[in-house]
Amino acid sequence: MSELTTDLKSLHDATLSNLKNSKSNNTLRAYKSDFKDFSAFCLKHGLNSLPSEPKIVSLYLTYLSKNSKISTLRRRLVSISMIHKLKGHYLDTKHPIIIENLMGIRRVIGSIQKGKKPLLINHLKLVINVINELQSGEIKKIRDKTIILIGFAGGFRRSELTSIDYEDLEFVPEGLKITIKKSKTDQFGEGMSKGLPYFTNEVYCPVVNLHKWLEISKIKSGPIFRRFSKGLSLTDKRLTDQSVVLLIKEYLKLAGVENKNFAGHSLRSGFATVAADAGADERSIMNMTGHKTTQMVRRYIREANLFKNNALNKIKI
Repeated sequence: MSELTTDLKSLHDATLSNLKNSKSNNTLRAYKSDFKDFSAFCLKHGLNSLPSEPKIVSLYLTYLSKNSKISTLRRRLVSISMIHKLKGHYLDTKHPIIIENLMGIRRVIGSIQKGKKPLLINHLKLVINVINELQSGEIKKIRDKTIILIGFAGGFRRSELTSIDYEDLEFVPEGLKITIKKSKTDQFGEGMSKGLPYFTNEVYCPVVNLHKWLEISKIKSGPIFRRFSKGLSLTDKRLTDQSVVLLIKEYLKLAGVENKNFAGHSLRSGFATVAADAGADERSIMNMTGHKTTQMVRRYIREANLFKNNALNKIKI
């Protein structure tokens, strides 16, 4: 009997471990951060946060709806549910009191999502030009230009961009092949490849700039985008994905562009929007960005065609 109990406990622990490993570290951190806010709400009102019940969760969603978007509410609901699962508890997130409440909230506040601004071609050129004009160390200038150009040209998520290793690169006559080992929509590591051709204008060419970066940094293995220590000494530590956001905002500000609504995702959305504007079809855009569904890509295409295919262009006044 004791042996059977031990076996069941072992299986239980292994199952919980599998649940944790099914999500990336970044995702788990987001779950914990969201659940921390839910716990604070419950503590303040004398309610149980773990295990909780649909009525309490519904109250929390109503509380959040005063200052949050519907997308935030949905994300918090997922986080609360996942923490319950990871801790071995069941929470019915499909309970009518939750679903009906969300529908009512959506009618009141709407569900439109205002995304971050895409980094378009004019922004990209401004950023690269302002970096070139800086008097700072050449090695940092080349690194930062390469990060931004590779990120834009490949439609990368910032986490994918900073995870690139030297071993993932293959220079070919047409340009550069980059292997993405794992991404947000590829949690099982099936991988994908992105092809970046040479640009006509070498100043803005990601492949040319990457050649320069690898040459000046002397990187031959491991992370290609690394942190600097004081005095611009290159370390072997991988650059964080948050650093990408800070770089974009810093250089947009130096270029005289209001940077409040730009983020790391601006490189990815910028590529998709510019490609759509140039006439690229949604399948070829998805092949580069790695989107699994057409929903978001079609949103980029609609944005790119907002004035190009505008019915008002046919009206002569």
